[in-house]
Amino acid sequence: MSADIGWNLAHSYQELPTFFYSKVDPNPVERPEFVLFNHELAEKLGLNQEELKKHPEMLSGNQLPEHASPIAQAYAGHQFAHFTMLGDGRAMLLGEQITPLGERFDIQYKGSGRTPYSRGGDGRAALGPMLREYLISEAMNGLGIPTNRSLSVVTTNESVYREIELPGAILTRVADSHIRVGTFQYARQWGTIEDLQTLADYSMKRHFPHVISESNPYLALLKEVIKNQAQLIAKWQLVGFVHGVMNTDNVTLSGETIDYGPCAFMDTYDRQTVFSSIDVEGRYAYGNQPDIGGWNLARFAESILVLIDEDENQALELAKEAMADYPEVYKQHWLDGMRKKLGMYSKEDEDEVMIGRLLDLMEQHQADYTNTFRALTLDEVDDNKPLFQSNSFKEWQQKWHARLRRQDASSEQVKQLMMQHNPAIIPRNHRVEEALEAAISDGDYTMLEQLLHVLQDPYAYSREQESYTAPPPKTSQPYITYCGT
Repeated sequence: MSADIGWNLAHSYQELPTFFYSKVDPNPVERPEFVLFNHELAEKLGLNQEELKKHPEMLSGNQLPEHASPIAQAYAGHQFAHFTMLGDGRAMLLGEQITPLGERFDIQYKGSGRTPYSRGGDGRAALGPMLREYLISEAMNGLGIPTNRSLSVVTTNESVYREIELPGAILTRVADSHIRVGTFQYARQWGTIEDLQTLADYSMKRHFPHVISESNPYLALLKEVIKNQAQLIAKWQLVGFVHGVMNTDNVTLSGETIDYGPCAFMDTYDRQTVFSSIDVEGRYAYGNQPDIGGWNLARFAESILVLIDEDENQALELAKEAMADYPEVYKQHWLDGMRKKLGMYSKEDEDEVMIGRLLDLMEQHQADYTNTFRALTLDEVDDNKPLFQSNSFKEWQQKWHARLRRQDASSEQVKQLMMQHNPAIIPRNHRVEEALEAAISDGDYTMLEQLLHVLQDPYAYSREQESYTAPPPKTSQPYITYCGT
């Protein structure tokens, strides 16, 4: 049966010392049932989706895919700047699916039971957070942002107990890998230099094979990770995404977004936006994300200093030089993205000032982030929005139009460029919550499936997307998310 499904699992991570993982077995569940299944991703992975859909037990842990060898990965991390030992407390890596195109993707259960790293937890997951991770990760994929993806959500027909009794579920997550900055911190803190070097060599072979032949491959590894994170965080900022929990254990070397707990997209533009219930000091606020990215990368650099050069002072200088590039690399990715959002094909020295002025006006007038750029794209700024009525905006708009006239691009080309970089829709928080509520409380997945459908191509500007563009009703209570995933 497994052969008919198309599983082709390898286990290169288990070639690392056993220090990096523990062998585990999923805990069987009562009666697994699919509630979400990603047909497009299954096809990409080389799986027979119709055959696999007949076997929810295979994506619940009741029955393992052929040649699966589950492990829980060990890692550490700075959580809100406090260093601690961590590890997969409720996640299990089944193996690495080798696709028909020769690509390699981690296949991981989430919510499949206790592991040696559960730290007193039950290793289970509630249905709501698993549906949320599926939805937001697939929305990020539609937006063109590097992310882990979701193959399925299976209900267990068992309860999990948090503050209250909740329905249980298991998510199957797909990622380029789950190697984290925290994995290197773990190796540096509790392993040997040989362990650390083995991990670095493995990471280069898997993600950056082109740097292996460099004269200083470990310095080159640092530079690649810096580039990946700078580009990723710039993409977050460009669409108004707030990760919410940028701990070092949630920073992947592959440059994918991971961990969709207290995350959300901004409605009103505000650099201080925080959605996480536990981020009371705003450490991971929207406006802080670029700087936190640099802080996290500095922790990675510290972890591999001993590999960069035997001389500690020399290693530190080389790492500092590499880290000094991060702000500029981030800025260039962000600035290039903002130019495209405003239809700018060319570059002018004053572009950054013009972009900054627009963002200041948006914040001053509490403008909706996504809809402001959507309105500029569609040339629909003559409404009653406070931002568009202000003289300051009208002055900015005149300068913007003059800027566009100075470039060699037609108005239609400008519009097309803007449509390609300004999503018509995002997963609005109020629409996400109403879809999750219907699924969890009523077993009605209609709204969730419709939302997933329109988010597959958020740049389509289709008629069916229009009803999803409305911002939430005014409320005195800020939107809050929790670390449920």
